Amino acid sequence: MSCSRRNFLAGTGAVIFTTGVATTSVLTARQSVANDDTKKAVRYGMLHDENACIGCTACTDACREVNKVPEGVSRLEIHRSQPIGEFPDVEYRFTRDSCQHCENPPCVYVCPTGAAYKDQETGIIDVHNEKCVGCGYCLAACPYQVRFFNPKTRSADKCNFCRDTNLAEGKLPACVESCPTNALVFGDLNDPKSDINKMMSISVIYRDKEQLGTKPKLFKVPFHKGEV
Repeated sequence: MSCSRRNFLAGTGAVIFTTGVATTSVLTARQSVANDDTKKAVRYGMLHDENACIGCTACTDACREVNKVPEGVSRLEIHRSQPIGEFPDVEYRFTRDSCQHCENPPCVYVCPTGAAYKDQETGIIDVHNEKCVGCGYCLAACPYQVRFFNPKTRSADKCNFCRDTNLAEGKLPACVESCPTNALVFGDLNDPKSDINKMMSISVIYRDKEQLGTKPKLFKVPFHKGEV
């Protein structure tokens, strides 16, 4: 029988009723373990500042290289608006389209094999390639239309915040690392001191199709001359 800390405490609990001191010690230990678990819980999110974005697409190039995304498909897109203003005072609004990593993900709910899933430790929405049967339900269910079939893995694919690449190595997602204007901010939404929470506390923000109840974790700072 394994003797983990959890098993040890559970076993001790069977005999601690003979002493109040021991009871208090065990309860304190259990509370400590619970607190440790709470501290470790993270909920990753990203913020795109449309005022800082210059549409250089360094993010899309970095994503493709780091995550080995085949040509013809993309995990993220940067879209340029029509000209705003009159010549010579003309500006453009650049918006990001990628997986929103929804708290309430429709793609996960419709998947018949469990290939689409929400990682409970990070909140990241991801895909088990080996479980995907190519039914396309998740592509149809996604309100943001950001999923695609990867021609190499032959499974549904999308942004996963570089979960298997940069993030696994303790680095920021490739798009964030490569942005020359710091238009992208990534971090733990459960940490009040994280960069993303600091940015959101001083900025006006919005989320795409928030009225659908998907609770997306991709936040955006609206372009100051555009309309949300």
